[in-house]
Order: sequence, then C-alpha cells, then structure tokens
Amino acid sequence: MKILVLNCGSSSLKYQLLDMDNEEVLAKGLCERIGIDGSKLTHKPEGKDTYEVVTELPDHEAAIKLVMDTLVDPVHGVIGSVDEISAVGHRVVHGGQAYSSATLITPTVKKVIRDCFDLSPLHNPANMMGIDACEAAMPGIPNVAVFDTAFGQSMDEKAFIYALPYEYYEKYGIRRYGFHGISHSYVSKEAVRFAGLNYKTAKVVVCHLGNGASVSASIGGKCIDTSMGLTPLQGSIMGTRSGSIDPTIIQYICHKEGRNVDAVMDILNKQSGILGISGISSDFRDVQAAQHEGNHRADVAIQSFVYRIAKYVGSYITAMNGVDIIAFTAGVGENDKEIRKAVCDYLGYLGIKIDDAANDMRGKERIISTPDSKVVVAAVPTNEELAIARQTLALVQI
Repeated sequence: MKILVLNCGSSSLKYQLLDMDNEEVLAKGLCERIGIDGSKLTHKPEGKDTYEVVTELPDHEAAIKLVMDTLVDPVHGVIGSVDEISAVGHRVVHGGQAYSSATLITPTVKKVIRDCFDLSPLHNPANMMGIDACEAAMPGIPNVAVFDTAFGQSMDEKAFIYALPYEYYEKYGIRRYGFHGISHSYVSKEAVRFAGLNYKTAKVVVCHLGNGASVSASIGGKCIDTSMGLTPLQGSIMGTRSGSIDPTIIQYICHKEGRNVDAVMDILNKQSGILGISGISSDFRDVQAAQHEGNHRADVAIQSFVYRIAKYVGSYITAMNGVDIIAFTAGVGENDKEIRKAVCDYLGYLGIKIDDAANDMRGKERIISTPDSKVVVAAVPTNEELAIARQTLALVQI
C-alpha cells in the first residue's frame, strides 16, 4: 500500500510517497514559492537523479497537480498511476481539544481545523489548503489528518491548565497544547524499542532540539508534560523564539519602545532566542563557531539554551518520579555532540555517563551512554513523515 504524506506551509508543500509494505520512501520533494514569482518543484525519486521544474504555481491545487504529474512521469516518476496511492496523510498543526489521535478527514474534521485558525494562524490555513487541493485533485482517495497537538492531549488538567480565570479555558480553549507532537510520539516509541525497554511502563524524556525546541515527558507512550503551550512560543529558548518569559516584559517594551502588542510578539517570535542573545544568527552552528572564538554573547546564548533544556529535563524526571531513557532528536539534538554532552553534564546526579565515542557519531540511531550509566541516553533521528504514514495506514486499513 502506497501512502502520500503532505506537509503544507503557506507558500510551500513538502511531500513523501512511501510504500508501506516495507516502509520505503519511493520519492520526496518540495514545492516552493507557491503563489509567488519563481515557484518551483524539486523532486527526488529513489534511485534516480533529482528533478527540478520551474513553473508558475498560483495555488496549492496547482502544486498538488504538479506533484501528481511528476510522480507518474515516465522518466522521473515512481508509480504508473495516481490510483496506486491508497491514502494521503496530512500534517495538521492544531486540532484543539477535539482530537487526540489521527482521524479520517470529514466535513466535521475540516470545521475543527478551521476553528483552530486563531490558535495556529500560520499553519492551519495552509494545512487546510493542502487538504482541499488533494480532495480536488484526487477525488475518492481517503485523506487523514495527523495532528501535531494530539500527543499533548493526554496531559492531566493540572499540567495543561494555565492559572488564569477558568472561564478563558472554557470559552476560548486557552490551555497548554504542546507542539512537535508527531516527532515526540515517534521518537519516544523508537527510543523504547531500540533500548529494549518495556513500552507499557517506560518513562521517557525526549529533547526535540532544532531551530524550534521542545521537551516532553511520557510514560507508556502517553504524554505527561511538554514544554510548549498554547503556541510554540512557550518553553525553552529557541533559534528565534524567546521561550517562556515574564509576561510583563511585553507591556514594558510596549511602553518603552512605543510599540503595540503585535509588534512585540513579532520580536519574541522572530528576533529573540539564540539570535536575540548572540546577535549573530539563529543557526546554532554559526553561534557555536563564534563561541569557540571567544565571543561572549555567543557563549551566553549557547549556555542559556543548554541550561534551560537541562532544567526541563530535570523537572520532567521529577514529574514522572524517575526516567528510563532520555532521547535527543531533530537537527541539533541528532547532530550536535556538544549540546548533548552539555545537557547531560547537568544530569550527573542521576548517574548518567556519556560514551564520547558513541556521542561523536552522526546519522544513525544509537545509545550514547555507557553500559554502566544508570539512565540510558540515546540519539534518535526523527521521522515525522513515516509517523504520519503509519498513522494513516492504521486508519485506512480498518
């Protein structure tokens, strides 16, 4: 059975076509600058050269049609007919409180996605465009929504509620949802499997560290807590996001700078974090290079990031009353040995010991703690596309 996985942005469309009989990626690609001059498709079929098409893509429906045409192209394609695609799995960022798992897309589901536009104004409208485009281009093929917020729906109310007047939760759904949920769910399961732990009882901390960063705690695959909140702005320091701050800072900057709330929120989302502290870049590699050269602000930025990640890990171990495995994932978590080691150095009281040779490796799933470490530590590459495809397959096979 072949599953097409889509991740739509406002002007982009990432895709993978997977053969779920062996979980092999048949092709993957990206449509860029949809609705903007200079739009193009970059398509990489397995075992063939990368293929680029520069053409006008006025909307997501045109992009989907181009993807379909390319997948069946006699030279660059990987299937004989669109009919070989059994279902489409869509990454949908926000499902509110309505969905705690993937679901077949119906008019009711689409209404929920639209109702969450206010909660995810940059992502849900784009996700909806991708769904509508697929329904138009491939009528009759099942579409499945896999929600990034679903993982956090298992949190207890004590963990997700904000200490605001309760009516705001009842009227507007203001609560902590958490994000990167597809990645956290996938990595927590892979870490338990790889380490040979008991899935039903394993206590897992996942550090999803990239330009966006979040930490989660789960027991038996169910999320206990996660660092992001109503939006992805809450939590740890990130590439350009401030993470959690004293909310009075917003009012203070408004008064001092003569700015409105929207302008300050833009600063917190796009000009803060590693970029804001270092003044150099939001790319950890650039900031670390400056740190190694003795740049003070770069050093503070990296140390602040590591310190806050370690604090989240420590607090979640307390929340779970223990931990069996800590897994690092995403661009920084998978590839940056210095960040992993620095976070774990804060956790020495747990009896964690890092195997420097294993930590120095890249590109594959591996345990990076020593055999006598009291807690297993692993680096686990995330695979959100495969996670979406698996959840899609489970629904369409019913």
